[in-house]
Amino acid sequence: MSSPVPPERFPQLMPASGVNSTTFQPVHILIVKTSAIGDVIHTLPALHSLRRHYPQAHITWLIEEAAADIIAGHPELDRVLISKRKRWVQALKSGPNRLQAWREVRVFIRELRDTRYDLLIDFQGLLKSGMLVAASRAKRKVGFGRGMEHAECSYIFLNERVPAVDMNIHAVDRGLLLLAAIGIKTDEVVFNLPISQEHFRQVESLLRSRGIADPSRIIPINPVATWPTKLWDNAGFARVADWVTGQGRRVVFTGGKGDRQVIDDIIGRMEHPAVNLAGETTLKTLAALYRLAPLVISTDTGPMHLAAAVGTPVVAVFGSTAPWRTGPYGERHQVVRLDLPCSPCLKRECDHRRCMNELVPEQVISAVEDLLAGS
Repeated sequence: MSSPVPPERFPQLMPASGVNSTTFQPVHILIVKTSAIGDVIHTLPALHSLRRHYPQAHITWLIEEAAADIIAGHPELDRVLISKRKRWVQALKSGPNRLQAWREVRVFIRELRDTRYDLLIDFQGLLKSGMLVAASRAKRKVGFGRGMEHAECSYIFLNERVPAVDMNIHAVDRGLLLLAAIGIKTDEVVFNLPISQEHFRQVESLLRSRGIADPSRIIPINPVATWPTKLWDNAGFARVADWVTGQGRRVVFTGGKGDRQVIDDIIGRMEHPAVNLAGETTLKTLAALYRLAPLVISTDTGPMHLAAAVGTPVVAVFGSTAPWRTGPYGERHQVVRLDLPCSPCLKRECDHRRCMNELVPEQVISAVEDLLAGS
């Protein structure tokens, strides 16, 4: 899905070096954005801009395996390098698979270094990505310089440093600003998630197996998130889900395998039946499911960004995080949050969690009602 970019979002930046983008024509480009799901989705518009600017270039994306399904088969990519970092670290700490992990790491490093990239862009900006940048044989290693929050000094591995930008700029726009600084302009934001007709067929079959014949009547709810401070009350979600069901819609809960117990508790609090699809979708089929729905209700987590990327309006429940930084990208979404002095704190843990505990179901229902009326 695409949307125009207001020119005021992109202030004039001095290029990171004296390279003229009209004469510099890279043969091989490496994108470094390893995780997480939402962050990878936020970088898809930058991929589209790179492909438009350098249509003949060979573009590779380095990513961790948990988010790799998002870009698998992407029409604007030529190659995907998958890091199994978390699995390797766990194996190297303990267990009988240390030797196998070392072998896999060596193979991965050889693959990373088998191409002399003309241009590497570190969109991650963390120590873990900086180490990969250092290991690569890229000629130009571009990323944000000193001054970005939580950058863990990753800029020391770069040979071309773009001046830091305000973190209160949305993550999508920050990535495009990084490109703008090296002469790659963006006039539209395109996510272009690679969803096939087969993914839609799989979703429709899954819904039929749960007694749902008309996918356009579903309202997906994604209630779980990694940070405790992003979690809302289960009873609140149950109240919202019952209201949605009362409007003649079918509620479908989504999440990972580890979310089934939480979702079962929410459904157990409801007066009406609902469907629990946690752990039964891939990222691609989840994107297809969201694309079929008139709206999605979610906490601040990867699936929220997935819904926004396929063009589906989102009712996003926010607490400790800042929606202007990492909210659903676009104009049609509704963010539900309390404007408390302590929010956003950007903390994973909190003693009182007032920003979520004091949020009432009627606020979420009102946002859902507005979007349904608009659709």
